[in-house]
Amino acid sequence: MAVRAPDPALAARFGADLAAALGARPDTGQVIALAVSGGPDSMAMLALAHAALPGGVIAATVDHQLRAESAHEATMVAAYCAQLGVAHATLAPTSPIDRSSLQANARMVRYGLLAGWATAAGARILLTAHHADDQAETFLMRAARGSGLAGLAAIRARREESREVPSLLVVRPLLGWRRTELRALAKGLGVPFVDDPSNDDDRFDRIRFRKLMADNVWLDPVAIAASAAHLAEAERCLTGYLDGLWQQRATTTANGLSVDMHDLDPEMRRRLARRAISQARIRLGITTPQWHESMAVEPLLQALIEHRSATQAGILVTPKGKIWHFSKAPARRSH
Repeated sequence: MAVRAPDPALAARFGADLAAALGARPDTGQVIALAVSGGPDSMAMLALAHAALPGGVIAATVDHQLRAESAHEATMVAAYCAQLGVAHATLAPTSPIDRSSLQANARMVRYGLLAGWATAAGARILLTAHHADDQAETFLMRAARGSGLAGLAAIRARREESREVPSLLVVRPLLGWRRTELRALAKGLGVPFVDDPSNDDDRFDRIRFRKLMADNVWLDPVAIAASAAHLAEAERCLTGYLDGLWQQRATTTANGLSVDMHDLDPEMRRRLARRAISQARIRLGITTPQWHESMAVEPLLQALIEHRSATQAGILVTPKGKIWHFSKAPARRSH
């Protein structure tokens, strides 16, 4: 059966959105990797990317092995890729995913597998199918948790996702597209897809916010996503300023690093502390507990302002005057 192609105007729109996210159009002959789960969003992205970049894309599906149906879903994606003439790989973890924080752990495993596959295939760009509704849900979730600017910037259109493979860029070209239009596109083209049952599970915060928006149509996902994009621009400006401060104020030491926090406003202290934790973890080889720079550090900062040492993410922070020292936290005593 012949594969139907998207409307050329939609393919052109996708190509323009990809170029905007990248800052330039992809080079001729450049291999672009796609993360395709089998859901309507990623299957629509696959059809659009194949039309906009003929012969220039490869795809992979991660089988997390958490549901019995996942192997069949990966096979479905592989079959559609074969129809398109797109090379496809199914990736699976070598050991069971820790269920203690399932979504976070599954995400970490997923990106690790995708990064390794994409790099081995010669790709330096990985596309994911996050869209405007995902962006709006993330923004509202983080606003409800009291997130600051970095958190409210939500899903970045372009970011470096893997420390292990720093040359891999993760790009989200669909942040201006709605979930409904991607689903309609997939249906209209006869593209196969599956609906993940977890998308109706109220145990997850994201699903509760999804239903909140569905029940309140005045909450416009595109407008909320635009706000997140504006905040991401502000975040980039502040990050540039932070880079300069880091060069001036951070010093490596024998057991970690130190940062001069003299005469800084609370926001820049917060940002320098987060960066120092990240850099100290790398320098000291600390990988657990999980950490990323959007996590809250308010209790840590309050302790340091009160001239008390505190620990976060495996790092002990000790204030000595206006200099904060970041070193490996001592092991907890067992009783």
